[in-house]
Amino acid sequence: MSRYVFEKKAERGEILAFEGEPSEVLYFVVEGVVKVFKTSSDGKEQIFRIIRPGESFNDVPVLSNGVNLFSAQALSPAVLDGIKKKDLEAVIRENPPVAMNVIHVLSGRVQEMVSLVEDLSFRHVTGRVAKMLLQYADRPDSERPHLTQQEMAAMIGTAREMVGRSLKTLEEEGTIKIERNRIIISDREALRELAGVAS
Repeated sequence: MSRYVFEKKAERGEILAFEGEPSEVLYFVVEGVVKVFKTSSDGKEQIFRIIRPGESFNDVPVLSNGVNLFSAQALSPAVLDGIKKKDLEAVIRENPPVAMNVIHVLSGRVQEMVSLVEDLSFRHVTGRVAKMLLQYADRPDSERPHLTQQEMAAMIGTAREMVGRSLKTLEEEGTIKIERNRIIISDREALRELAGVAS
């Protein structure tokens, strides 16, 4: 498979895929962080995934011979490994274990979409903020995106002002501390309870 793979380096802010364009390359993040998002006609952004090293994006449209379902943008300087659609198809035909891995990845994408719908339907904004903070709490700095409140809002489907209020509430309750634009979790159990996740 390695003979088909090429390396791509991206600067912070560089667009790696445009929603609606033909999907020709599957990317794996080697270094850095990438966001996958959609933009509405009025410019509102919804972030669907934050891609860390070892994870991929563009897999669904590449494998379905479709167009990019989302746009992708580097949130930091990044190094990517790419494989073109025609080469990926050859690898899958020649390597049954790769085909099984592809099935697992696609199953994971379905689970992510179900989780997002569940969050938007059943969790209040503070609960969504709490869940997001827990998701990134234990990751090393190199894999932890430095998100603005606007980007946090785009991830959980709300307005920036609502994120600001939720963070302020969590800080006042002693659940988190905000120091120099860093969020420090003070009471993980309280955060878990708000997020509705098991200990």
